[in-house]
Amino acid sequence: MIKPLGNKFFAENRSRLSRVLGGGLIVATAYTALQRGNDAAFGFEQEANFWYLTGIEHPDWWVIIDGTSGKTTLVQPAVSDVHELFDGSLSQEEALEISGAHDVIDRDAALMQLRTYARTRGLVYTPGNLPGSRESLGFYANPAQRELRATLRRIFTTVEDCRREMAKLRAIKRPEEITVIRSAIDLTSTAFSDVRAKFGNYKHEYEIEAEFTHAFRSHGAAGHAYDPIVASGANACTLHYHANRDAVRAHGGVLIDIGARLHGYAADITRTYDADPSKRLGEVHKAVQNAHAQVIELLKPGLDLREYMASVEGIMSDALDSLDLLMTSEDYSRYFPHSISHGLGIDVHDSLGSPQVLEPGMILTVEPGVYIPEESIGVRIEDDILITENGHENLSASLSTDL
Repeated sequence: MIKPLGNKFFAENRSRLSRVLGGGLIVATAYTALQRGNDAAFGFEQEANFWYLTGIEHPDWWVIIDGTSGKTTLVQPAVSDVHELFDGSLSQEEALEISGAHDVIDRDAALMQLRTYARTRGLVYTPGNLPGSRESLGFYANPAQRELRATLRRIFTTVEDCRREMAKLRAIKRPEEITVIRSAIDLTSTAFSDVRAKFGNYKHEYEIEAEFTHAFRSHGAAGHAYDPIVASGANACTLHYHANRDAVRAHGGVLIDIGARLHGYAADITRTYDADPSKRLGEVHKAVQNAHAQVIELLKPGLDLREYMASVEGIMSDALDSLDLLMTSEDYSRYFPHSISHGLGIDVHDSLGSPQVLEPGMILTVEPGVYIPEESIGVRIEDDILITENGHENLSASLSTDL
């Protein structure tokens, strides 16, 4: 099994960000734990930018990066005896070993240190969170970043968001990141192959989900990189379906969108399977399969993303037309309602930093799909593609796309 990334990796990430920001002062926060019910918290998953800078997977820590001196200071949260007993905590020694930081202080000492910095520096950088998450995405943002920003605004003259700079750094994967992502993809692909080999044995969606969960955890992965989707028949037309409790319907196909999380990085693969597909399901799958192959062949360094999207529209229009689904201008988005690609990395939907062209080191998905609610058919095929110096590499190519 591949080893986790070491503290040298996180230290270099901090140095690279400091250089991009001209040696500025950077303060970032971990996420805080969120309530699941009564006195229990949800399973914790770290904020990606904070993890990229520290490797720490515990809630409520801060990091202060002095780009001028090169010193990194971790800020340890206060943990009560009760929380220590029930949930454990991260020691100062463990935090220093994981992150490669130079010092650990408590929150009061950190606030004093920040006020000292503010006497000679009016500007501080911090990675903000997504604005308007409740309105645009339908959920509440973790409050940790908002609260840190409010604290920094009380101390510094100017607080600037450095998400864009971090996104650009994270978009170009370093060799050690590619190695970990490749391993997460290989683990996921192997699990898919095992499921497909005995696909006719499954009676319910949850049985398929359980197979993947067992495969991931038994090989040392943290588990699923996102809520797994196992969608039979009409369920496949709900793009983020994750109830995974219905019966597997004969001849209707099962869309499986699943990826392992290994050492902080995500895989993201989708296949549609059926032990005895209907003729129509076979036609839809073949159209998506052909489009999938055509889109992947477009990918190369220097590809203008506007040209990419225009080419994808032509390919997907041909696919829909071949299925007699493109009768009006609204039918394109009705039967193919999502984007063709997204970045992949620490976040399963990693930002690519709003580039104009693709660059070597980027990893993105290709995921064409056709969804026909009136026929209870949904088909998607998704692979994870590395942009190389001369073209691309399909990191999940070993997994057949066949129905």
